[in-house]
Amino acid sequence: MKIFTGAQIKALDKFTIENEPVASIDLMERAAKAIVRALQDEWDNRTPFVVFAGPGNNGGDALAVACLMAEAGYEVSVYLFNVNDRLSAECAINKQRVMDCKRIKDFKEVLVDFDPPKLTAETVVIDGLFGSGLTKALTGGFASLVKYINQSPAKVVSIDLPSGMMTEDNTHNVKAHIVRAHLTLTLQQKKLAMLFEDNQQFIGRLRVLDIRLSPAYIAQTVTQFQVLEEADVRSRLLTRGDFVNKGLMGHALIVAGSYGMAGAAVLAGRACMRSGVGKLTVCTPRQNYNVMQISLPEAILSIGKEEYFFTEPIDTEHYDAVGLGPGMGQHEDTAIALISQIRRTQCPMVIDADALNILASHKAWLQQLPEQLVLTPHVGEFDRLGNGGSEGDYDRLAKAIDLAQHLQAYVLLKGHYSALCLPDGRVYFNPTGNAGMATAGSGDVLTGIITGLLARGYNRENACIVGMYLHGLAGDLAAKQLGKESLMAGDIIAYLPKAFEFLG
Repeated sequence: MKIFTGAQIKALDKFTIENEPVASIDLMERAAKAIVRALQDEWDNRTPFVVFAGPGNNGGDALAVACLMAEAGYEVSVYLFNVNDRLSAECAINKQRVMDCKRIKDFKEVLVDFDPPKLTAETVVIDGLFGSGLTKALTGGFASLVKYINQSPAKVVSIDLPSGMMTEDNTHNVKAHIVRAHLTLTLQQKKLAMLFEDNQQFIGRLRVLDIRLSPAYIAQTVTQFQVLEEADVRSRLLTRGDFVNKGLMGHALIVAGSYGMAGAAVLAGRACMRSGVGKLTVCTPRQNYNVMQISLPEAILSIGKEEYFFTEPIDTEHYDAVGLGPGMGQHEDTAIALISQIRRTQCPMVIDADALNILASHKAWLQQLPEQLVLTPHVGEFDRLGNGGSEGDYDRLAKAIDLAQHLQAYVLLKGHYSALCLPDGRVYFNPTGNAGMATAGSGDVLTGIITGLLARGYNRENACIVGMYLHGLAGDLAAKQLGKESLMAGDIIAYLPKAFEFLG
């Protein structure tokens, strides 16, 4: 699913109107009918509705919804805010329709003074003040209205976007001036702002309503951002021929673990094996020997001279991919060995966990990194890589995009919607996964999966896309059986075969 900017959304509407062809007011009616169907799924006609409509097309949508809801037997009161005495053409048409609708309980056009209605816990507010065209924070009377809505006990449904929220960047928006919706009914496609954790407090539950905007425009328009869909991932899967042998399925190297952190090496190694790699070597300190032999007998062990941590880079000539970092620790000797390992490795590399933290504490080394690395930081690791924290999720994503382009690397910023930032500036968001995966070792599993796919022969882009989707899908399948509260990283590995089967 492509994610359009506010400007592209406007162009999509315009293209649909000109090429379907359909009148703008009829397209608005189409959207209103989809919204009404969604509302009727949630509430019966014993529920009173209060509609707050703005002067633009978002307000026009809200007015059209008000008419349809009233005709369906709902009690509907309407407030149209026209403080500048200037309505969009479609909003003006729907204003007249509201005035002509005998079933509307009450209609008030607010030009100057506003006497707010009482909003009870039984009331549903339809927020149609502002939509995807907003470019600056709300102020004055509209800001006061938003605060009034937010302080009320009423349920709030926002049309397209919660009023006050901008489509992409809300870093410097005034949070108190954004409607806190319980349900957001967005039209046609998700907006970028909806993918960020720090905006969820405003969006509430999200439903995407298909209003049949031009598929031709959607197909032909290039976008920077895209949410992965199952078909996107399935088309990237490599098949396993009937006559292959382990030598043809790749040899991966995982450099992981330190004394007391053998589990990270076990998890990454198991995940790598479950990803279909032919052979796996795990490089880990001597103290982890017994644990690894018992926990992962399928792996070859490369035991370093040091008892407790990684101190010597190893020759990677015979490996097809390398994963570095899980449980490695940050001893200074480990840091020196890590940068030496990175410099001498010619095959694809995944850099994660302590390897990222070492780079964060030796920032000069970032300029010496080879191109085409795969970096898989969580939020904390990413912020440590930069020069200070981020001002929010949008700012962090922008920095991740810059880092991917600067290093010519694949930066997979982990989160609810993990974002894969490509060297060319494109971003893929992953829709699979759940809150139960917020548990120790989950990231080690992802490192193992991607390393295994790289060794199998996937290119870096496809290894990351397939890897993060499979990782989340396995987590979803595990949570369905075990529940989110009880999920462990090992469960993700256990359900990887079912995830492959689901996609295959």
